Amino acid sequence: MRHAKSCWNQPWQDDHDRPLAERGLRDAPIMAQKLRNRDILIDKILSSSATRANQTANILAEEFELSPDLIEIEKNLYHASPQTILKYLHLQKDSTQTLIIVGHNPGLNELIQLLGTQLDNLPTSGQIGFELDLDHWSQLKPEHARFWFLDFPKKTTQA
Repeated sequence: MRHAKSCWNQPWQDDHDRPLAERGLRDAPIMAQKLRNRDILIDKILSSSATRANQTANILAEEFELSPDLIEIEKNLYHASPQTILKYLHLQKDSTQTLIIVGHNPGLNELIQLLGTQLDNLPTSGQIGFELDLDHWSQLKPEHARFWFLDFPKKTTQA
C-alpha cells in the first residue's frame, strides 16, 4: 500500500516529516475498509518511518482493530529501492501469512513491476495485492508472485 495523500501546506518542511493531508485522512480509512471487505486477515504491517506512512499504517491497524504492536516501523523503507523492499520481505518470519507494506513511490511501483505486474503509477492510498506461492519468505522471487488485486481511491480494478 502506498501511503495516503500527504500535506504540502508547509513546503519548507522536511519530506520525511510531512503528515497526511485532509484527503489522506479521508482516503486511508476508506481503503482500509476495502481491504476488510476482501476478508484479509493481517498478521503484520511493515511501514516506512516517514510520518505519512506511519499515519497510514496506524489508520489501517485501527480500521482492522489490530494491536499497534503489529506495526513495524523501518527507516530503510523510506524511499526504498525495490531491492531493499524485497530484502525486507525476505527477512519476514514464515509464520507471517499476510503482510502489508506501507511505503512510497517510485520503489513500490518498481517492486510491482519486478513482481510481474505492469503499472504506471500506484496512486496515494493505492493498494496492490499479490498471492505468493512459497513456503519461506526468503524464497520470494518474481516467479512466486501472482497478481491478486489493484485498488485505489478513484477506481477499483480486480483480477
